[in-house]
Formats: sequence, C-alpha cells, structure tokens
Amino acid sequence: MIANPIKELPLRKSPIINGWLTLGSAFAAEVQADFGYSSLTADMQHGMMDYQDMVAAFASIRASGVAPLARVPWLEPGIIMKTLDAGALGVICPMINNREQAETLVSYVRYPPKGVRSFGPTRALLSTGADNYVEQSNENIVCFAMIETGEAYENLQEIVVTPGLDGTYIGPSDLSLGLTKGRMGVGLDRREDELLEAIKRILDASKNADILAGIHCGTPEYAADAIAWGFDFVTVSNDTSLVANGAATCLSTLHSCLKNLGIDIAINHKKPSNY
Repeated sequence: MIANPIKELPLRKSPIINGWLTLGSAFAAEVQADFGYSSLTADMQHGMMDYQDMVAAFASIRASGVAPLARVPWLEPGIIMKTLDAGALGVICPMINNREQAETLVSYVRYPPKGVRSFGPTRALLSTGADNYVEQSNENIVCFAMIETGEAYENLQEIVVTPGLDGTYIGPSDLSLGLTKGRMGVGLDRREDELLEAIKRILDASKNADILAGIHCGTPEYAADAIAWGFDFVTVSNDTSLVANGAATCLSTLHSCLKNLGIDIAINHKKPSNY
C-alpha cells in the first residue's frame, strides 16, 4: 500500500496543507492538485458533491500524489466504508460529540480486529496498491473527529484519547454556534478572545493526546497563524471561494483599468464570502 502523506509529514515536522473540494468538478480538483497541496478533501457534507463526484475527483488527482480525503455527510457506516473503498486515505467526520461516537467512527474505518469495516476496497486496491492492503490500511488510513458543538467541547478530553483516532478537526462556524448559541454568528478565521481560547484548548488537548490537530481556515494568513500556534493540518479556503475571489479580483481590476481610461461600465461588485 502506498504511503499516506498525512502520516508522514508530521513526522518530518511539516504541516499538512489541505485543499477543500465543494464544486463537484473533477477538473477543478485536478487543477488544484497541481499547485502543491498535501491533500485535497472532497466535501460530501456541505459541498455540491455526491459519491460519484468524489470518485471522479479522486481519479483526477491520482497522478499528483496528493492524498485524497473526504468529509463524509454523517457518522454512518455505509458511506464511510464506501468512501474508503473508493480510495480515500482519510475521513473527516462531522458532529462527533462524545467518546462513544468517536469509538464508533474509528470502528467504521478499521478492519477487524480493530474495527468492523467490511472488506471490498474496489477502487482502493487500484489507487493505493493491492499489496498488504488489509494489514496496512488499519495503520495507514486516518480519521478525524470534528469538534464543532458545545457537547463535543464539553467532552473534549474523553474524545481525544479515543484509541485509533488520528486527529481532531475544528469547524469554526459550528463551534461558534455551539459555544455562543449564535451570539457571535458564523464565519471562519475567528479572532475573538472567547473563540480563540476554545480553538487553542482543542489544539492543546489534541497535542497532549499525541494526535493531529486540524482547523478549517478561510485565508492563507489565518492558516499561517494556525500553523504557528501548532496546528498540524490546515485547510486553506475552498474551490468555490477561490473561483469567486478570482472572478471578483479580475472584474475589479478591469473596472479600475477602464476607469483610468475614462471608460465607465456597469460591473456587479459583489464581495465573495469565504466558507
């Protein structure tokens, strides 16, 4: 079985730079894979992607050597196991609220005796290598539990020490909703003292448990700060935002150039949002 960069990079004290796929476009995934990401995550929870979109994205990025990951829609064995059978080298699972759910997640990702995963890695044998797949996948494939609710935050210490869990992943918008009951709204790149304290508590708990700490970031500046704080795994923007920001910058620049030439045209200056 091929090596998993998500396992190897932290050992070299190198952060994992993750891209986020939401558009459901295999070509967009292929384009992103060509620019130096460590991994790309197909978002089947909130992205415009279904299972077949994910499989097509994985196929398109295979030649790049970028690790294919997926955020599954929920803690459900069927989709988690099919995601792994399609060749995912890691799973990010939303709304893990307690130790029991974390243990269940781990069990769906591992073959017996460490879990209950059913055998049938149809595409995975092709994309990750058939040699010793069963033996090596239990150690090579990673699973992240998303810490994004008030309940998960209260149960943080018992979640992070779950045997077989490889990391935590912070969803800042849901974490804000869960901890402040909507008082601070939603959004990425949080710098409010209350939320920064929570983010760094999750980071410290993960580090103390010797597992990876991941966070969803909207901008490269915030991702750089997160790495400086000690995060091992940072997602930087997503394909939808990259397209939106690129379009906005292009049209804004065009408008400025035309204005300097004395030409005035109507351009919709819609400000894109980072999700």
